[in-house]
Amino acid sequence: METNHRRCVSCRQIAPKAEFWRVVRVYPDRSIRLDEGMGRSAYLCPQTDCLRQAQKKKRLSRALKANVPEAIYQSLWQRLETTAVSENT
Repeated sequence: METNHRRCVSCRQIAPKAEFWRVVRVYPDRSIRLDEGMGRSAYLCPQTDCLRQAQKKKRLSRALKANVPEAIYQSLWQRLETTAVSENT
């Protein structure tokens, strides 16, 4: 069976879905969550440049058609730091 591919909202790279972070605008309450829920989704590479550009140019907000709270970006930055630390050890 073929794997599902998605595109990063920042760098436009296409890769298997498992390689991206998923940000979801949950239906019907329009709240924004990470990796859970059903609704409109946007995918982001787990890289510093992609996250910085997505935040600076509001690419996640545009893709989800909703404002992304600062807390979501903080959670993504923490994930990025965690993955960088685990790769260095």
